[in-house]
Amino acid sequence: MADKAGRRMRFEQVYAKVAEDLVKEMRKEGIPEEVLAWYQQNLDYNVPGGKLNRGMSVVDTVEILKRRPLVEEEYVRAAVLGWCIELLQAYFLVSDDIMDTSITRRGHPCWYRKPEVGMIAINDSFMLSSAIYRLLKAYFKKETYYVDLLELFLETTWQTEIGQLIDLITAPEEVNLSKFSLERHSLIVIWKTAFYSFYLPVACAMHICGIPHTPIPLIDSTDPPKDPYDIAKSILLPLGEYFQVQDDYLDFSGTPEQIGKIGTDIIDNKCSWCINTALLHASPAQRHILDEHYGKKPSGGESELKIKAVFDEIGIREKYAAYEEDVVRLIRGRIAKVPEAEQENTLRGEVFESFLSKIYKRRK
Repeated sequence: MADKAGRRMRFEQVYAKVAEDLVKEMRKEGIPEEVLAWYQQNLDYNVPGGKLNRGMSVVDTVEILKRRPLVEEEYVRAAVLGWCIELLQAYFLVSDDIMDTSITRRGHPCWYRKPEVGMIAINDSFMLSSAIYRLLKAYFKKETYYVDLLELFLETTWQTEIGQLIDLITAPEEVNLSKFSLERHSLIVIWKTAFYSFYLPVACAMHICGIPHTPIPLIDSTDPPKDPYDIAKSILLPLGEYFQVQDDYLDFSGTPEQIGKIGTDIIDNKCSWCINTALLHASPAQRHILDEHYGKKPSGGESELKIKAVFDEIGIREKYAAYEEDVVRLIRGRIAKVPEAEQENTLRGEVFESFLSKIYKRRK
C-alpha cells in the first residue's frame, strides 16, 4: 500500500472527477452558469479539505477484502463511495456549524460565515446531501447492491440526525449537568459518530465486494451464525465510541502542539466522557464546583482551571487508561471470533484490526 500522502493524492484525484461529473450533469439540465459556479464553490470549500479518513477507509477496506491491489476501475468505484461519505460529512459539518454558531472550520471561516453566503448555507448543505444520491445513481444504478447502498446512506443519515438531536437537547446553551450521564454520552456518540464514521465505510466496502447477508459462524462461539453486517456493526460501533472517548480525553489532556488545537469542551458545555466520568465519581464538594464552573468562558479562565483541577483530583487520566485497556480487550475479543477465510470478498478480521491499529494509544 502506498504511503499516506500518495494514497491521499490518488483519492483526491477522484474528487476532481466527482465534482466535474456533478456539475456537468447539472449543466445538461440547463442550470444557469451562475448557479453552477456557486455549487462548485460549495463543493470545493466544504468537501475535500479534511483528513479524509472516512472516505479513504472505503478504499483500504475493499483492498483488504479483495486481498490484492485494486485495478483502476475498482479503485475509482471504491473512491466514489468514499467521496459520498465525505459529502455526507460535509453536509453534517455545514449544518452543525450553523446550529453551534461556530466561527471556523478546518482553519477557515465556516461556510455560513462567509459574507456572501450567510443562511444560503442551509440550502447548500441540502445540496451536498443530494449529491450523494446523484453519484450513487450515476455509478451504481445497474448493480444488484444499488438499493442496499441507497438504504445504507439514508439509514446512516437518519441515525446521525438522531444523535445530533440527542446532543443538542442534552447540552443546550444553559448548563444543566443533571442531564449528563455516561449512558447519555454513549447514546450520543454511537448515533452521532460511530454509525457514519466507522460502520458506513466498511459496510460500503462490503457491498461493493458483494458480501451477502448470509449468516456465518463465529470462531469458538456457541451462538448461532450471524449476518456479516451485524458482526461488523458489533465491532465498529464500540470502536467508534472508543474513538470519540479518545477525542474527549485528548481535548482535556492534550497540548495545542500535540492535538493541533486548544481544547474547548469544558468551556463549550460539551457532554464529554471526561465530565460524565467526573460526575460519576465526584464528592458533594467536587460536584458543586462542577455545577458552578462547567461551561463558563473564557478559555484558560478561572472556571476552566477549577474544572481541570477537579478532573485531576478524581483521576480522569488514570480512569481513561483503564477504560482504554478494557474496551480494546473487548474489541479484540470480538475480532478474534471472525473466521479468516482464504478467498477474496469475504469478511475478515484484518478489516477491524486495521481500524483499531490507527486508533489504539493515539495521542493526537
